[in-house]
Amino acid sequence: MSKSPVTCHVLDSSIGKPAQGVSVHLQSLNEDNSSFTSLATGETNADGRCSDLLPPQPLPAGTYKIIFKPKEYFERSGRKCFYPWVEIAFDLENPAEHHHIPLLISPYSFTTYRGS
Repeated sequence: MSKSPVTCHVLDSSIGKPAQGVSVHLQSLNEDNSSFTSLATGETNADGRCSDLLPPQPLPAGTYKIIFKPKEYFERSGRKCFYPWVEIAFDLENPAEHHHIPLLISPYSFTTYRGS
């Protein structure tokens, strides 16, 4: 594995461009299944990507959550944002696989899918 086992990409679909400067937080579900532990934080680059959240080593199987904070990104361009953060929980079943989480945002909507 030559990059972080979890990467993300944020695109501003309202203007058709990458979303630079979106805060990203990665967390893992604790064994009690009621709370999360912070693993890493980062920020999207000029291409809207965050590829260096973690060192290039496998994560254990389990449930994780990635939190994006688009509000500040939209405020920098004078736009309001209905969703101050977006939380995406996912199950990591195969530690050997790379997990890429794209997020498409606009001031009043968002969507995601499992990327490659």
